[in-house]
Amino acid sequence: MRQEDRLGLILERLNAHGTVGVADLAAELDVSVASVRRDLQLLEDQHLLTRTHGGAVSSGVLYELPMRYRGGRNQEEKRSIAQAAALLVSDGVMSVALSGGTTTTEVARVLATRSGLKVVTNAINIASELAPRPHISLVVCGGTARPESHELVGPIAEQALAHLNVDIAFVGVDGISAGAGLTTHHEVEAATNRAMIHAAARVVVVTDGSKVGRRAFAQIARLDEISDMITGASADPVECDRIRDAGVGVVIV
Repeated sequence: MRQEDRLGLILERLNAHGTVGVADLAAELDVSVASVRRDLQLLEDQHLLTRTHGGAVSSGVLYELPMRYRGGRNQEEKRSIAQAAALLVSDGVMSVALSGGTTTTEVARVLATRSGLKVVTNAINIASELAPRPHISLVVCGGTARPESHELVGPIAEQALAHLNVDIAFVGVDGISAGAGLTTHHEVEAATNRAMIHAAARVVVVTDGSKVGRRAFAQIARLDEISDMITGASADPVECDRIRDAGVGVVIV
């Protein structure tokens, strides 16, 4: 396991439990106690936790993992979700919007092989992957950069999206549930993603199963504002049924 993947898992455990132990982490990660201690020291240097004797505790409330620690989690599931999402995009001239996120990034990588697409995104990392590809027409929204998610957000991005019409939008979330709808950690990011949803004729949520049934701080949209959700087999089946009962097409890969 790469160090960044280990760090992401440590932060996840800390977010869920408020505390982690060195011995437990070493066993779960199948690495030495010394490696875990080095990982904890690195995270403490970034003010993401506070080390204790035998482990670490959260430095306040950790609501959002930095983007650099998200990519390795549920990666195979995200790739399968992306393959299923790409089947909804017809060959030839079609306009596609992509919000930021690790799963939408996987969708972008699949679509990168297509020709004739017009892609709109507010995600800097997605734009950097698609910009060198001459067979894709790329539109990048302006805005204020969020280092946590690599997205351009705020009034400038929302104004740009308000003047566009796209065939389909693939939207990432930090949580989706029958009760709370689509949610994310940051209220400004939520407003920008909402503008993207309003610009699209069809809206598809792409999310790994860990986000299904969860809710984050800010609502992006209600379930009746989206068309479909593509998720993985790790998703809570009861919550998937509730989302389906709300009128959303649910695809599990």
